[in-house]
Amino acid sequence: MAYLGLDLGTKTLGIAISKTGLIAQGYEEFIFEEENYDKAIEEVLRIIEKEGIDKICLGLPLNMNGSESKMSGICREFKQKLEERCNIKVDLVDERMTSMLANRILIEHDISRAKRKKVVDKLAAQTILETYLNGGN
Repeated sequence: MAYLGLDLGTKTLGIAISKTGLIAQGYEEFIFEEENYDKAIEEVLRIIEKEGIDKICLGLPLNMNGSESKMSGICREFKQKLEERCNIKVDLVDERMTSMLANRILIEHDISRAKRKKVVDKLAAQTILETYLNGGN
């Protein structure tokens, strides 16, 4: 079983993969024109085909009090469009702390701000996928 974890932003899509269902690894950070989510969906479809993905989880950005944000609605719409195109159920995962955790890990490893910016979404996607694999969906 192959799993895909996604961290959707307005211009980037962090992507992580797990072929074992035990360990997630960063796959790529896909950059697209601002709010061109159809382009991001096309990239996910390409990866699903290439990697033989069976399960998908998508980070759901909530406010710290648990309420939904504007981006929550965008993620829900992305989820619906992706499910329609790939026939794989997309599970949502609370991602409130993933980017903060990803940044903390990179800072602890003394990664420069410029390099952190290039990999933080991929690491956030990895954290989302690990949360999902550990039953946190």
